Amino acid sequence: MLYLALRMARHRIAALLAIACATLGGATFITGIGVLGESGLRSHAPISRLAQADVVVSAPQTYQPKGDLPIALPERARVPGDLVGRLARLPGVTAAIGDVSFPAAVIDRRGAPVPAGDPRAAGHGWSSTGLVDRGRVTGAAPAGPREVALDERTAAAAGVTPGGRVPVVAAGHRATYRVSAVVGSTRPGVFFAESTAARLAGQGGGRGRVDLVALRVAPGSRESVIAAARDLARERGLVVSTGAARGDVEAPDAMAGRSVLPLLASSLAGVTLLVVGFIVAGALAVSIGAQKRDLALMRAVGATPKQIRRLTAAQAGLVAIASLVPGVPLGYVLAEQFRRLLVSAGMLPSSLPLTFSPLPAVAAALLLIAVVQASAWCAAIRASRMPATEAVAESRSEPRHPSTRRAFAGFLLIVGAAVLSAGPLLARSQAGAAVTALAGILATVGLALAGPVLVSRVGQGLARRLPRGVSAPSWLAVANSRGYALRVAGAVTTLAMAVVFTLTYGLTQTTVLKATSADVDAGTRAQLTMTAPGLGGLPDDLPAAVRAAPGVRAAAPVTTTTVIWSYRMLGDVETDSHSALVLTPAAASVLDLGLRDGSLAHLTGDTVAVDAGAARARKVSTGDTVSLVLGDGAPVSAKVVATYSRGLGFGPVALSRDLAAGHTTTGLDQSMLIRTDGSETARRGLAGLAAARPGLVVDAGNAPDTGDGVPPELWINVAVLAVLLGYLLLGIANKLIASTVQRRHEIAALQLIGATPRQIRSMMRREATLICVLALGTGLLLSAVPLALLAVAFLDRPWPAGPIWLAPAVAAVVAGIAYLTMEIPTRRALRVPPAQALTRA
Repeated sequence: MLYLALRMARHRIAALLAIACATLGGATFITGIGVLGESGLRSHAPISRLAQADVVVSAPQTYQPKGDLPIALPERARVPGDLVGRLARLPGVTAAIGDVSFPAAVIDRRGAPVPAGDPRAAGHGWSSTGLVDRGRVTGAAPAGPREVALDERTAAAAGVTPGGRVPVVAAGHRATYRVSAVVGSTRPGVFFAESTAARLAGQGGGRGRVDLVALRVAPGSRESVIAAARDLARERGLVVSTGAARGDVEAPDAMAGRSVLPLLASSLAGVTLLVVGFIVAGALAVSIGAQKRDLALMRAVGATPKQIRRLTAAQAGLVAIASLVPGVPLGYVLAEQFRRLLVSAGMLPSSLPLTFSPLPAVAAALLLIAVVQASAWCAAIRASRMPATEAVAESRSEPRHPSTRRAFAGFLLIVGAAVLSAGPLLARSQAGAAVTALAGILATVGLALAGPVLVSRVGQGLARRLPRGVSAPSWLAVANSRGYALRVAGAVTTLAMAVVFTLTYGLTQTTVLKATSADVDAGTRAQLTMTAPGLGGLPDDLPAAVRAAPGVRAAAPVTTTTVIWSYRMLGDVETDSHSALVLTPAAASVLDLGLRDGSLAHLTGDTVAVDAGAARARKVSTGDTVSLVLGDGAPVSAKVVATYSRGLGFGPVALSRDLAAGHTTTGLDQSMLIRTDGSETARRGLAGLAAARPGLVVDAGNAPDTGDGVPPELWINVAVLAVLLGYLLLGIANKLIASTVQRRHEIAALQLIGATPRQIRSMMRREATLICVLALGTGLLLSAVPLALLAVAFLDRPWPAGPIWLAPAVAAVVAGIAYLTMEIPTRRALRVPPAQALTRA
């Protein structure tokens, strides 16, 4: 069979080229997505501060729901301080360092913060110098509450030497410190006396606790120390990290960013696999259709149905394997480019590398070969089962009556896609909107099944309405659509797929973006936002100073964190991770969340406000108590004091500041929303306040960083849409070209009975017009229902938001592909003498 497959492939290059392009693109996409998914599970952040530690003991930075992937916790979870002494007494441990980190920034002589690493975690106790590559220390360790040690680079930038004084903003408090020492280290840091560091770290809820315990061990004792540390950590539910895993402990926020990768890979995999499977199956149908005569003759000389199916599967498998050779390496290149896109969008830390292994390549190869084999088997099943004489008779034509069972299945799938389109009506969220594009693609698959019956009916209708004096090319075009319904339906379906995919996928993003922006704009009453990125958070005395400024009517701090909410859905426990606002009762003066019930004035103590849609789905109302897990893994129970409608822009949960206290990494507010009287006096007064205090930034933008408003995932989806659309259009063009090339004998026969080249070109153009009209009509119709339901759910109107040029552009591209993929092969076929073309056929 392998020999026959190779011999037959030599004469069907155009059809097999369509399979090669489809599998090449499929291998690239699937490998790239696999690399992203694997990196989300196995990648580690680079080791920086903890490079000198042999073993690190810390609290777990993941939450493990039952039967699901672990969820990364972005806020630092701390460990009891008494653990340091117990670990220090283990045999083989030469040093046990209880490391604490808190916001700290040194102010230079010009009143600007000196960059010293991440200002959110630049402050440490003196013992943490044991974790850095400490060289010569000039001076003595800080001992008093107003003494500090700096690294060489920070001290030089601040213009101070041992014995000098320097302003430092630590944990939101500004004070002047005496520089007791300068540490010769390449790692930046601001080091305080142990008691001072413990007090400052306690501002974030870490009083009596440390971030982690780093151990340095004697040579040859590493394994025994690790075993003893794990026994001790197991008693308290802690984690022992060694090797590359130390980087995860050092940067929990980077690991939270890593958790985006498996979610993103899984969301892209569904649509990508559908598109790849659609293109590969279409290309195989064209390829096997080109060999119908050969397969029929083989049946006539005694080949069994099983041998026919094995032959077609072997032929397709050889092409797929050959395409995997360049496709898999391109997938790794695509994954790295995608990582850069994620970094530029702020969804992934720049320090987090991808993990490259053979697993994505193996998975892509197995998956694609399975798809190719299954598609080849299905495409050849009719030809292999037909009696030999009937197979020969049908090798130059199609069945007179398309399968009604297939059409019925297709119509059922279209109806099911319409039902699925109602998802946004049930959940006005990113998850609800995600089903729109999926529903459109499923409807297109239904069209592929029902297409032959639809095209046949349309052809019959056109044939009955043709005037008597119609031209020969028009008559032939309509006759071909009726007599070759399978071929025409294949072209219509592939082009309709491009229409549906572009409109549903693209307009879903723009509609969600429009609704999200509308929520944020309508819900933000403040005109200005004040932040302190160089200080790691806002100073604690800033709210009073801002409210005292002239023209300021209201000001309230706003912070974001993460919450994990488990609930019952259809009898199963579902667990979701959400970005959540941290608000005070004063937030009602700067934010209008669209309250449905309750009041933000009650956001004190252990209380939350929730989105009305999320509350309805989870059967929660005002006054109920919900169980949440905060960003550091701490379980809490909170009373619902309000529900609101603008959850798309502001997130599904808002926590009281009291509830989140002690459960965020810095313990400081991230930003402050300020509502003024709109006067220039107020603006100048706030600008003067920011200039007088180091590190403050006033932004004229009035939208808070909610974590859910205008998410960067939308732009990532648009970029993926562009790449996938390019692959889809290339696959469609290859399929249509291969399908047209197969008609060389038909074109030659028309020439022999008197048709001129001009008439043949005119016939093909009319066929292209008919295909284009059917593809655009069905594509727009299949897109209309899911997009209308999406728009009703998100915008309260039946049409989506998006550029008005998108639909005309799609129509122009579809028309261009339909015309060029039929015109160019037709012109080439007309250059070959008819007799020679029939001999080749």
